[in-house]
Amino acid sequence: MLSDIEIAQSAQLKPIREIAESIGLGESDFETYGNHIAKVRLETLDKFSDRKDGKLILVTAMTPTKFGEGKTLTSVGLGQALGKIGKKGMLALREPSLGPVFGIKGGAAGGGYSQVLPMADINLHFTGDIHAISTAHNLLAAMLDAHIHHGNELDIDVTNIMYKRAMDMNDRALRDIVVGLGGKINGIPRQSGFVITAASEIMAILALARSRADLKKRLGDIVVGFSRSGKAVTARDLSANNAMSVVLDKAIMPNLVQTIEHTPALIHAGPFANIAHGTNSVIADKIALKLADYVVTEAGFGADLGAEKFMDIVCRTAGLRPSAVVVVATCRAMKMHGGVPASPFEKLMEENPEAFKRGLENLKKHVTNMQKFGIPVIVAVNRFPFDTRNEVGMIGELCDELGVPWAEHEAFVKGGEGAVELAEKAVAMADQHDVR
Repeated sequence: MLSDIEIAQSAQLKPIREIAESIGLGESDFETYGNHIAKVRLETLDKFSDRKDGKLILVTAMTPTKFGEGKTLTSVGLGQALGKIGKKGMLALREPSLGPVFGIKGGAAGGGYSQVLPMADINLHFTGDIHAISTAHNLLAAMLDAHIHHGNELDIDVTNIMYKRAMDMNDRALRDIVVGLGGKINGIPRQSGFVITAASEIMAILALARSRADLKKRLGDIVVGFSRSGKAVTARDLSANNAMSVVLDKAIMPNLVQTIEHTPALIHAGPFANIAHGTNSVIADKIALKLADYVVTEAGFGADLGAEKFMDIVCRTAGLRPSAVVVVATCRAMKMHGGVPASPFEKLMEENPEAFKRGLENLKKHVTNMQKFGIPVIVAVNRFPFDTRNEVGMIGELCDELGVPWAEHEAFVKGGEGAVELAEKAVAMADQHDVR
């Protein structure tokens, strides 16, 4: 089989104007970034405000291993499979961060024949959203230090500053540093550091903002530190939020791309789920729900983290409610959670019924947690070539015991065709669920 990059490079993409037209967007509704990427204007929400929302399908997973269990792959495969069964579907997914892209986890554009394209552009600089977020973040940091240098009118306590700088890279040496060295002209020496941009508070704010006005308000609420009297000091106190919102003027607009099979996809924002809420922007979700009958979105990490935060934070903030939840599982993860070490990898390819049974408890907990939200749950088994029929059958037995439907998929190898059963079951559940 061809590699991900070879598959991506051999794919025949449609002009982005055709993709936009297929979901009802006119020329005034988007701005193109080359032939295959566009930004959707926020005014689109007002234009289609009278249109009924589509059904939202949330993809999450059992506790992921360091290899990843294929949430994005499953999301893309499911989105493509919706087209295979005659449904008007869209994807709303997070933007990749360069740190994980260059690490063991790799990119976040799916894989095999279930990718969003142009894959290299999406995984690297894309439309510059993450660079804009880094700039807005560091603008506030610079204004904070400049304020202290030029008299410190707000009486900021330099030993009680919480706000660090940001860059979109895993750079261990910059996590904790001392800034302000080199004499008085360079500021006051103090401990600080860098966070990866996906962990920036501004990334989380962009993903939760419902409009440009809401973005500006939320930026102003950022607490950078405290005064010597213990009063919180905000970005608004430093008069930074207006300039920051201007830097983010284009970044707040969702990015429109397509999958290998030309399914429309909005890729926008990417806060980590362990320190923020771990989903794409609510603006992208809301636009997609006006343009498609079924929207597939994804929550980071396991169901206990990203999906819980989606329900607790995103749904409450944006007034959303999923019509179905897909929990991704792999036989490989089952064995790892049952005690099989990650190295040598060959051990994970061997049957180990006892470890597998122990690992099933992990999946069981995630499924039962999601059931407590009163939303239909389906388990998607992301198949690998070395998975055995016996192993897959054990997952099926657990699902039958829990009373949840399940489906295997081979979206990596077969694209949308490999996830048709999953799509049919997910749609059936979503259609039966009465969202209130």
